Amino acid sequence: MSQKTNETSDAGSSRETNGTLDLPNTRLRDNSAKIIFEDPILCAQFLRGYVDIPLLKDVQPEDIEDETERFVHLFTEERDSDVVKRIRLKNRKNSEIPFYLISLIEHKSDVDYNVVMQILRYIVFIWEDYEKEQERKQAGISRTKGFRYPPVLPIVYYEGTGKWTAALKLRERVYLSDMLGEYIPDYRCLMVQLNRYSNRMLMEKEDELSIVMMLNRLQKTADFAALQEEVPSEYLERVTAQTPEYLLGIIGQVVEILLGRLNVPRDEARRFADQVKERKVGELFANFKGYDVQATRREAKAEGRAEGLIRGIVQTVKGMQGTVETAAEQLSMQCGMSRDEALETAKKHW
Repeated sequence: MSQKTNETSDAGSSRETNGTLDLPNTRLRDNSAKIIFEDPILCAQFLRGYVDIPLLKDVQPEDIEDETERFVHLFTEERDSDVVKRIRLKNRKNSEIPFYLISLIEHKSDVDYNVVMQILRYIVFIWEDYEKEQERKQAGISRTKGFRYPPVLPIVYYEGTGKWTAALKLRERVYLSDMLGEYIPDYRCLMVQLNRYSNRMLMEKEDELSIVMMLNRLQKTADFAALQEEVPSEYLERVTAQTPEYLLGIIGQVVEILLGRLNVPRDEARRFADQVKERKVGELFANFKGYDVQATRREAKAEGRAEGLIRGIVQTVKGMQGTVETAAEQLSMQCGMSRDEALETAKKHW
């Protein structure tokens, strides 16, 4: 069973207004994932269960402080889902060690190829900010031999259905880095790719985060039936038996965002969210099933049309003595696919 606090969490209550979460960003998909890193309980569960770093195995919600607002000027509309956390760690002498976490949330199948450079901007600014903070406490401290900058852990949390193909190492984005070797600065992002976790793998975690991640894995209403078959209601009830009310509200908000993306009427989506808040979580996935049949037919029809278009493009290029690469270019332009996805699709229909 997950570690929980008896508090309703100041961080959680500060984001609630009349029982609902204040989510200013209009990019709903981003928000459902951003909730994981914004909330101290979910963030602590993530660090303990999904990041293989011994230093973080005992992190508790009270050790995590949100510092996103200090770096908001670095954000763009596309990066409005990024989160910066300061984590208090203890060394053997029980003194505090500064530690920062940057989480970049990517949900697009067409990945952001410059994500490592954006993280570098965050890292440099965090170090500059830390240096100024320490200088205010003791002038000249940063020029002393023993001064050190805090570690920064960069995490890319990817929810897209496709394979992540962008560089995760800074050196891969710099010319001649293979020749200049150690003279080129480098770091590697920690990659968390949601589609690599099955529901069974998530259930092994036995915490609220597993439920949120199961929901975030859903791409269409047809996935609900599989979720219901794989995840017994007893698991949902057991995991949420001692969950603080504010955290149930957050899980309900994720449900509401998810159903909103699937064009479920707002009143109906709110009803599902209320079930979570009322601790009727065990019934949640079973009730989703009512939307499966009609929505699945619509999705299948749309997918059929898209499949026909893709097949037509590939066969047209082939009939004109074109190449698979040419067909992939056409798919990329006409269907909005990434280069790798387009090439794989073209080969499939060639």
